[in-house]
Amino acid sequence: MKPTNFSKYLTDFLLRYLPHERGASTNTIHSYRDTFTLYLVYMESKGVKAEKLTMESITKENILSFLDWLETKRSCCTSTRNLRLAAIQSFFKYLQYQSSDHLYEYQEIMAINNKKSVKPIMNYLTVEEMKILLQQPDTTKPKGRRDLALLSLMYDTACRVSEVISLTPQCVRLDEPYTVIITGKGNKNRVVPMLEEQLDILKIYMKENGLLRSECLQHPLFTNCWGEKLTRAGVANILDRYIKKAKLLHPTLMKGKISCHSLRHSKAMHLLQAGVNLVYIRDILGHVNVQTTEIYARADSKVKREAIEKAYIKVVQEVDTKPMWQGNEKLMEKLGISYVSCSHVGTIVHLALDGKYAGHGTCYTLPSGIFNDDYHVFGINWSKGKIEWYVDDQIVRTVDYSDDQRALECIDRPQYIEFNL
Repeated sequence: MKPTNFSKYLTDFLLRYLPHERGASTNTIHSYRDTFTLYLVYMESKGVKAEKLTMESITKENILSFLDWLETKRSCCTSTRNLRLAAIQSFFKYLQYQSSDHLYEYQEIMAINNKKSVKPIMNYLTVEEMKILLQQPDTTKPKGRRDLALLSLMYDTACRVSEVISLTPQCVRLDEPYTVIITGKGNKNRVVPMLEEQLDILKIYMKENGLLRSECLQHPLFTNCWGEKLTRAGVANILDRYIKKAKLLHPTLMKGKISCHSLRHSKAMHLLQAGVNLVYIRDILGHVNVQTTEIYARADSKVKREAIEKAYIKVVQEVDTKPMWQGNEKLMEKLGISYVSCSHVGTIVHLALDGKYAGHGTCYTLPSGIFNDDYHVFGINWSKGKIEWYVDDQIVRTVDYSDDQRALECIDRPQYIEFNL
């Protein structure tokens, strides 16, 4: 079988151009490779097998259909769709200088725009929620000690999951000043300081697993039960397990979806709330410029609220929120009820205060009522054996008439009473 021109150019793109000419990182190359693996799956679903795929069969309409397939059939989000499009456009940008026979078609594909997406609200844990999460691993077992070292290191250094699984023992400085060297995007290294408490947790784990020996310096820092380097899915599974445990103990906490990246967001937000300069937060996170780090300042409602409170100028007149009945001696005297006399005279109900006639009104069979006079607005809820008086929507007195047969006879269901006292 004769190789196709697509297979030739794609192999050269992935194995020569990206690593040697562009100097792309391993993660970038893997991401591009996965994009074209998905494209081959899509084309096979359309009846075109990988060994039959040629450059002539790849068109703008074909690529757009593939991107829609990612969203509809594979349930990819818009950002993932745009990421796959970037990989495809990088390939065709490379092809412009390798094969100019179909330059117009290549540039049509390169002209496809990213799809706009709604940016989700940043989800992060509070300091209290973070403490609860780190209390979940069972430190009496080796796996629990590994998980505590892993999760606490991810939070303390604000590293990405791809960065933490790539760590080796030689990346950790065990002498003062305690630091860890993290290799981030684009193979860029950054030195992140560690607290002594974090180092103690990590040192116990490393000593237990023999990672302090010189021959293990290149060994993965965090491994699974088979001694292999943890994967992204493995770290996500560890975090999900402890998130579920924490939610069972504290159902009102940790709302929304918590991912591995949420720990990175949490550390950045806690540093910002503690007053750390954005420039230092940028360096810890490994951002290229401080504009990227500003998303945390925009997302933190607490910092924005404090800034508004500091700059607040009082321009609104104060409103007395004290209930109308407080401080009104005449009204308070009326509320000193010791006995209520109720009798039906047609539709008339009589009210007695301290055994003396105080007024009367019309009775309606409605759920609740309102009394009006010159001093106040208050209501009354009637049920069998009990009357609740409330003023300005606040209950101020409950009178129990369970032994008063006359009240039971007259008040056999909720009443609405309007009095003019």
